[in-house]
Amino acid sequence: MRVVVIGGSGHVGTFLAPRLVEAGHDVVCVSRGEREPYQPHAAWRFVERVSLDRAAEEAAGTFGERIRDLQPDAVVDLICFQKDSANQLVEALRGNVQHFLHCGTIWVHGHSTQVPATEDLPRHPFGEYGIGKAEIEAYLLDEARRNGFPATVLHPGHIVGPGWAPLNPAGHFDTGVFETLARGEELALPNLGMETVHHVHADDVAQAFVRALANWGGSVGESFHVVSPQALTLRGYAEAVAGWFGRQAHLNFLPWEEWKSGVSGEDAAGTWDHIAHSPNCSIDKARRLLYYQPRYSSLQAVRESVGGLIENGVVDAGFRV
Repeated sequence: MRVVVIGGSGHVGTFLAPRLVEAGHDVVCVSRGEREPYQPHAAWRFVERVSLDRAAEEAAGTFGERIRDLQPDAVVDLICFQKDSANQLVEALRGNVQHFLHCGTIWVHGHSTQVPATEDLPRHPFGEYGIGKAEIEAYLLDEARRNGFPATVLHPGHIVGPGWAPLNPAGHFDTGVFETLARGEELALPNLGMETVHHVHADDVAQAFVRALANWGGSVGESFHVVSPQALTLRGYAEAVAGWFGRQAHLNFLPWEEWKSGVSGEDAAGTWDHIAHSPNCSIDKARRLLYYQPRYSSLQAVRESVGGLIENGVVDAGFRV
């Protein structure tokens, strides 16, 4: 099968393209051509690379046609954030592809109501990102169920992997939090530290896309959570990270208004977004219909990421994880 991956040099694409090659597919990676994959792999020698500026092509109304002209059997779109962008692809690819796979987000749920959340719960998204992704999901699944467009939507959690900083136990992306825990120093957490985050390794997301391609009948017209087997509370996450360095976590719990005054505006906004969502998602459906089997727990995925940051001198922990 000829598979076109849009955004193929990013976090997920770094692992997806090699997996597709190893599965016997002809792979075309579409990107702006500004970045190499996060991890080297011999399979990239067999990947055709196409440079396209999506924003410029969409503004000209030609992006969908450019993707169609690559003659794909399947298209994986990793970087679509607006319904209009999805619509342009659907209209160009209708009747021309066997499978269209969209990368969504667990943010489509908004705040958690029942946990672990299943894919059939009503959506209550908030924030531009979550609302946009929920609109895309609703549009694609409607096209699949009403008009036969072969769409599948996969919803990853907080993607982590070697080469970039993971969401930390305080609910934002300042890598200094890992240094604080490694040194055994006090870390303040908002509220009681019982809000949740749900990570997933980028390679497990890539695995899910490959399995969705291989299980067309079970995946078309459906959406799936793609996360680790279990979410983490902020408190449990912090305690585990401290333990990696032979430390006991010294945690201080502060009411939200007090806690946010002690961090930057950017970090406070990031933490609020994460604890307001507090995702905790089920992967039973993906296991049942896609045979998805994540290799990494949340902590294993984060530990690999933090180990890479230590190796590259981004995090000073005194020693390696």
